Amino acid sequence: MSTTPESTTASPHPASTGTSAAREGARWAVVTGASSGIGAATARALAAAGFHVVMGARRVARLEQLAEEIGGTAVELDVTDAASVAAFVERVPECHVLVNNAGGAKGVAPVTAADEADWRWMWETNVLGTLRLTKSLLPKLVASGNGHVVTVTSVAALETYDNGSGYTSAKHAQAALHRTLRGEHLGEPVRFTEVAPGLVETEFSEVRFSGDTERAAAVYRGLTPLTAEDVADVISFAVTRPAHVDLDQIVLKPRDQASATRAHRES
Repeated sequence: MSTTPESTTASPHPASTGTSAAREGARWAVVTGASSGIGAATARALAAAGFHVVMGARRVARLEQLAEEIGGTAVELDVTDAASVAAFVERVPECHVLVNNAGGAKGVAPVTAADEADWRWMWETNVLGTLRLTKSLLPKLVASGNGHVVTVTSVAALETYDNGSGYTSAKHAQAALHRTLRGEHLGEPVRFTEVAPGLVETEFSEVRFSGDTERAAAVYRGLTPLTAEDVADVISFAVTRPAHVDLDQIVLKPRDQASATRAHRES
């Protein structure tokens, strides 16, 4: 119900042709899964707030267009590949904000019919992807003197539902990882915010249903879902609070959605 899909292996030597020089004194923000959806909207919002944004994703052409638009830096990134992450981090000289947004879901099935390949993809992308980026950039975030890690989870990190155990288990694990960091780094100059959206109309459902656009559209039918910009506004708000203010967890849903499985829909 959130995040931007990242999967197949990228080059260990990431492209970064869409690069603009950072303004002197600008704070640096890293956004993963930035080629579309919440990631792209967040990159725009943070650039508007004065950050120099380093955007990572597999779809470099899209990143380069966005980098040109906002004056940011585009670097190829596959969060499921350790070498790609290491090469990406080398292109980030300093980091004040990290937005772990890359993620996604694949398939719907009961546990008894679980597709292990889909589960592996979801755990590699949502959990280990978040681990790799956060672990690698935390030293720079702490060194900045005012770091902030935002992890985009989902309402699926807060509840379970039938036929969604692969995604809900991955999101629960991602959220547990993020929340653990809050205690492990207590007393250090770094904040942690979990953003858990409900229904957001992005490419999320298309990926989950393997490109079935009609099935994906039905997810949002009969109600007004959140937009990527709605989530980006919340992220921008969180990271621009005074340094002593930590918004630990933000849950946002459409007005007509009460939970992952309960929503009011107009016929």
